[in-house]
Amino acid sequence: METMEKEMTGEESLKIITEMINKTKTNIGQGSFHLLFWGWLIFLCSISDFILARFSGMAHSYYVWFLVIPGIFVSMVYGFVKGRKATVHTYAERLYMWTWIGFLAAFVSLFIIHSKSMASVGQYILVLAGFATFVSGIIIRFRPLIFGGISFWVIAVAVSLAGPSIAPLGMPLAVITGYLIPGYMLKNRAGHDKV
Repeated sequence: METMEKEMTGEESLKIITEMINKTKTNIGQGSFHLLFWGWLIFLCSISDFILARFSGMAHSYYVWFLVIPGIFVSMVYGFVKGRKATVHTYAERLYMWTWIGFLAAFVSLFIIHSKSMASVGQYILVLAGFATFVSGIIIRFRPLIFGGISFWVIAVAVSLAGPSIAPLGMPLAVITGYLIPGYMLKNRAGHDKV
């Protein structure tokens, strides 16, 4: 049986290559939303917890962290709505999503395991967030996010060495360097590049 091969023109080849590149790009805008949303939510919760515990003498200042629960639902609804609107779902997008779902599962497990000693959990959460942030930066090929993940790890080590009076400030510092700065840079890049 004789096979008939058609020669592609340069224009057809370029079109196929462009389509392949576009199919492998991740949704940068969605990633910046989650970084900024969680960055601000965690920043506000951690600063509020610190201020209430330090200056008001409130016994249960950690109650502000219950704002994370509706935050999970907001984040899931946003991701679901954006996912339904997308025409193509790339492997990188799925990997990005499952990285953060894995982080959520690890966070919930850690919360259950250490429910009686929540004061010591902060540095472990920073380590987990650093991992998810670092991997996300690699997936979307965005160096500020990779450095943001590394900053989580550095701050986690510093928090473990700092002592109880300074340690609560590690979380807000980490989300500034790990989520907010890369999130705004990502949002700016998405606006300019139209990726």
